Amino acid sequence: MEVILLERIERLGQMGDVVSVKSGYARNYLLPQAKALRSNKENMALFESKKVQLEAQNLKRKEEAEQIAAKMNGLKLVIIRQAAETGQLYGSVTGRDVRDAIREAGYNVERRQVMLDQPFKEVGDYKVRVVLHPDVDQTVAITVARSAEEAERNAKAAAKAAAEAAKTAEQAVEVANA
Repeated sequence: MEVILLERIERLGQMGDVVSVKSGYARNYLLPQAKALRSNKENMALFESKKVQLEAQNLKRKEEAEQIAAKMNGLKLVIIRQAAETGQLYGSVTGRDVRDAIREAGYNVERRQVMLDQPFKEVGDYKVRVVLHPDVDQTVAITVARSAEEAERNAKAAAKAAAEAAKTAEQAVEVANA
């Protein structure tokens, strides 16, 4: 099925592109979400008449998303879960859990904006991409720990290790220059 995109869609195309997609994807996602129109003469004329308005709306949403992304820059969140001594979680941390943590931090995001390939199943530090607009995304640092104290301890240990690595690198540069 051929459709006219009303906004940029990752891995598909830009606004105004006529692309061929599977009919189920168009019927179940693109058309109901108002992200595309069926490709025919009437809809092409309708798109051309509303193109300036759609571009203005898209630009406004993009600017708002950039402001939110600037505020989210460097955001580090801690999610507390029960885990075994080996670090294996008794459940998993899903996109919904990440969304809830981001909302608690004061940002309004939807579950579909959190790009999580697989749920987290172990204690540790992770990076999660949050898509605020098709052209704007932000990476959020997530720490999954058994307790808040453990998360602080791990953060301090990581900072100490980074400082030692930087010191070792400086010493290597000094030796190389000598």
